Amino acid sequence: MSFGDPNNPYGQQPPQGGQPYGYPQQPQGQPGYGYPQQAPQGVPPQAGYGYPQQPGQQYPGYPDPHQQMYGGRPPYAHWGLRFLATLVDGLVVMVAYLPMVIGAAIGSDASRAIFTLISLVAIIGVAVWMLVQEGRTGQTIGKKALGIRLLREVDGRPLGVGMAFVRRLAHFLDSIACYLGWLWPLWDSKKQTFADKVCSSVVVKG
Repeated sequence: MSFGDPNNPYGQQPPQGGQPYGYPQQPQGQPGYGYPQQAPQGVPPQAGYGYPQQPGQQYPGYPDPHQQMYGGRPPYAHWGLRFLATLVDGLVVMVAYLPMVIGAAIGSDASRAIFTLISLVAIIGVAVWMLVQEGRTGQTIGKKALGIRLLREVDGRPLGVGMAFVRRLAHFLDSIACYLGWLWPLWDSKKQTFADKVCSSVVVKG
């Protein structure tokens, strides 16, 4: 009498597909656990389990507002635009001198003192306001009128109020060498003054 296969004494049929009993069965067409899931064709993969995060990846349709389309960065502002912007800022500050002129025209000592004080307060107020605007937005009244902006060279962001103030002080370097630093943007590849180089700042269009 034959009892069948000695390795299979109970006569059980092996499962189809060649997988022995005791192993987890995987549905056909489904990848096993621990493998990254494949996104459907035509659908971009979502960052999640099994996919490494891409550093510095930006969402499409949301470009950096300071990165204009000019080779990945905005073009540098030439010397003429910078000069005209400075001229406009100077005219704005000169308006603050009007009370002093009016006081001098009136003639009395008391009126001159009052209008001089008004002018000093106005001059300081305008200077501080433009410094804050330049630090936070990169634009004074003159720069905004000419369509240029002061930014950090490293990342294209505004300098901040503190660094904008340091840059104002650094303009001393532009003046001590016979004002050569103010003319340096005429031939410099990045259109920078000496103060810009010290503070790692650039003036760009946009």
